Amino acid sequence: MGFDDQVFIVTGAAGNVGAALTRHLIARGARVAGVDIRAEALEPARLGLADAARYAALPLADLADSGAAQAMVAAVVARFGRLDGLAQTVGGFAMAPIEAQDDAMWEAMLRMNLLTTASAFRAVVPALRRGGRGSLVAIGAVAALGAPAEMAAYAAAKSAVLRLVESTAQELKPEGIRANAVLPGTIDTPQNRAAMPGADPARWVTPAQGFECLHSPALQYWRRDSLRCLSGGLAAISRPAQLGARRRFR
Repeated sequence: MGFDDQVFIVTGAAGNVGAALTRHLIARGARVAGVDIRAEALEPARLGLADAARYAALPLADLADSGAAQAMVAAVVARFGRLDGLAQTVGGFAMAPIEAQDDAMWEAMLRMNLLTTASAFRAVVPALRRGGRGSLVAIGAVAALGAPAEMAAYAAAKSAVLRLVESTAQELKPEGIRANAVLPGTIDTPQNRAAMPGADPARWVTPAQGFECLHSPALQYWRRDSLRCLSGGLAAISRPAQLGARRRFR
């Protein structure tokens, strides 16, 4: 499916998921503003972009800052003349025994996962409303549907992201604006391989998996057993054994 010069913001564009999504969108005809705190990592060559003319780098210090998020949207509209969607991939992860999950960890998980998404949504929605259509996509986590041990702060923050997406989807649906969440299990990245040397990466998902879920409002099941796409605003990416009865979340 092509995107025919549509304009998207990809936050966290220098990360593993954000970079893969940026390449995916540009390869299908979109124009992309890549946003990240790491300015040097946003260079087209670093991201492996084949068509740099369809891309603009936009360093941003703190997406959770509503003023910075609004300035981000204004810069994108000034550069491309329109805005059709947002892919919010900024987030953070931490785990520890519950007694070690101190105030700093809870605040960090909420800020990096929930407040960044809320700030980005609030900044982008007025531009989508002016265009009469659009799409909001947030990266959640399967842990939001069933929290593993020692992930209370992380899972709570990701669960809140789902509620944010669900409410936004219901509010904006009459205006032709979609809101969806992608829920990965463990993503196959160099960082995760280093952190979990004894794990089996064959059971993980790649950063590029799942994007096609977002092209259709209908329920889709891909043939690869590492991916499930759920309708009703949620696309869950994981092994079937991890999902189980969680397919009821729609």
